[in-house]
Amino acid sequence: MRIAITGGKGGTGKSTVATALAVELAKKKKILLIDADVDCPNDHIILSIKRKKEQAIYQSIPKFNHKKCIKCGKCAQVCRANAILSIKEKYPIFVSDLCIGCNACSIICPVGAISRTKKQIGTIYSGKGHDINLVTGEMVIGYEEASPIVNAEKNFASKKEQDYDFIIIDTGAGTHCNVIAALLGCDLALAVTEPTPLGAYDLELILELTKMLKIPAKVILNRSNVGDKNLIKKIVKKYKTKIIAEIPYKKEILEAFSRGKPIEDESINKIANFIEKLK
Repeated sequence: MRIAITGGKGGTGKSTVATALAVELAKKKKILLIDADVDCPNDHIILSIKRKKEQAIYQSIPKFNHKKCIKCGKCAQVCRANAILSIKEKYPIFVSDLCIGCNACSIICPVGAISRTKKQIGTIYSGKGHDINLVTGEMVIGYEEASPIVNAEKNFASKKEQDYDFIIIDTGAGTHCNVIAALLGCDLALAVTEPTPLGAYDLELILELTKMLKIPAKVILNRSNVGDKNLIKKIVKKYKTKIIAEIPYKKEILEAFSRGKPIEDESINKIANFIEKLK
């Protein structure tokens, strides 16, 4: 069973919840934790797990043959990422950091002047600790599109997916392509939010996204004793879901996080019990 820990904004405590939940479930079940926040992966830091490099992730990019190029500009016209700039009677200018590897330019080229090469865009790591197996991806600095790294990471993890009772996927923040890539194929999404106006706004965005993807979603209210819970309850009611746990803002949780230890709290046990009943 695949469970995504997600949220519309950064800083709500997604990784804190994901790691703590994985540790709690691992006391009884076989758990794989996938850190799909490839822009800034930190699950291994929270769990104090030493990572081992598994493989590099490459992306196909165009290679231009100026001897064949007729300077027609069709490659630039078809490039939706604006990675190719065409100036009249000049050879195409290619910006590799913007390329998403769609291959449209080589397909459209009328004279076969565009072949393919590759560049590294990320790395997959693995690790183990707290009876959890961890897979984490990390994007190369300067690369713009995170979803290919997320997809490669999930494909790598899927090879042994049948060995686990639960796969916990810690998504990136927001509702962009990388988050969609992480959510696809999940059986349940747990949206972590906080009782603030911005928390409520972004919760609605993520619940709307999971609705469009037809993924059942429940809500976890972090820092529940700070702010206005009614802001969140209104959104929860609108999307006909429920808050399955409230995590309080307290000193013990902050200290555990700062020491690189997964948090222990009755609210995490409540989430784990909820999930175990689904299996």
